[in-house]
Amino acid sequence: MSDTVRFVEFMMDAGVLTFGDFVTKSGRRTPYFINTGNYKTGAQISRLGDFYADAIVESGVAFDALYGPAYKGIPLVAAAASSLYRKHGRDVPYCFNRKEAKDHGEGGLIVGYQPKDGDTLVIVEDVVTAGTAVRETLALLEKVAEVRIAALFVSVDRMERGRGQLSALEELRQEHGIQVFPIVTVRDIIAALPAGDPRAERMARYLAEYGVP
Repeated sequence: MSDTVRFVEFMMDAGVLTFGDFVTKSGRRTPYFINTGNYKTGAQISRLGDFYADAIVESGVAFDALYGPAYKGIPLVAAAASSLYRKHGRDVPYCFNRKEAKDHGEGGLIVGYQPKDGDTLVIVEDVVTAGTAVRETLALLEKVAEVRIAALFVSVDRMERGRGQLSALEELRQEHGIQVFPIVTVRDIIAALPAGDPRAERMARYLAEYGVP
């Protein structure tokens, strides 16, 4: 069994990859949904961290810290940082944002490592559809320090158009110079389902409408 199939089965077993009728943040009606908020056990988050850590190491991207956008990115970035140390012997800083700046105590928008001017960060996210959440993250980080975002690691590349004819991830590459590394793509999910599975057929039709070649 390939690593991509293992990850697809892992998401389905955890109830993270579900099938039905959903609306994405971009407003599109989709026959499948990725909800990393459904990971709920220590074993699941540990294994998920391993998948992310492996992707980070295999990418070869150099960085100063990991960043996870609130809220779903918080457990993802913590799990990835933990696995990088436990599995790969790399002790790297990580941080995440508050939804609202704290006006007492130490204050500030960022929890954990405090990015400095000149730092290179990588973002650990769940899934990108139209790139809306990532652009919000970039705008937030501009308020914190002059940092460079080198890469984005996501569970699934939905391979959908962004605001134009390019995929959302290709737009991020071209507009912001961000490399994007998905653990799996939507085509991997379709391929992992049994031949003739109606779920795969609905996903393929959706991809034909909103996807890129």
